[in-house]
Amino acid sequence: MKLIVAISGASGAHLGIKLANTTLNLGIDTTLIITQNAKLSIQKEHLSTKIADGIQIYDNSDISAPPASGSAMYDAMIVAPCSINTLAKISCAISDNLLLRAASVMIKERRNLVLGVRETPLSAISLRQMADLASIGVGIAPPILGYYTNPSTIDEAENFIIAKWLDNLHIKHNLIRRWNG
Repeated sequence: MKLIVAISGASGAHLGIKLANTTLNLGIDTTLIITQNAKLSIQKEHLSTKIADGIQIYDNSDISAPPASGSAMYDAMIVAPCSINTLAKISCAISDNLLLRAASVMIKERRNLVLGVRETPLSAISLRQMADLASIGVGIAPPILGYYTNPSTIDEAENFIIAKWLDNLHIKHNLIRRWNG
């Protein structure tokens, strides 16, 4: 499997890096795109995570990079976290950087695209955009905690979020204990 992990400028940008590291450890061919605003979020939140060796990183301004083309044959993409600005641009088919172009490619090629929308509260405009994208098969998976796993650390809580994203990407993992009723 070939996966694109894109990180936009929303709170929790370190989760995208943690997700990319996790997918690489699961044997997934992982490509990473980090926006300039995501880099600022990581600095401001003081939660940077080291990017594992083996992850291909492309500059968000490089519109000629492989993720910009359907012929590169990426299987799936996740924007985690996905800012409201990025959500709006994807919804309107704006493709003026690599992240947005790659998302447009996923939509036109009918490949798996998941958006970890990170905002609260949500406006009616953002909800409408999410509904429009969901109606064409885009997964909407906000980073919401699941308390039934009884997390005792922030790392365990983050693993739940990453596990749900992996589920949406159809990637097998054992990050969390599954609900058994």
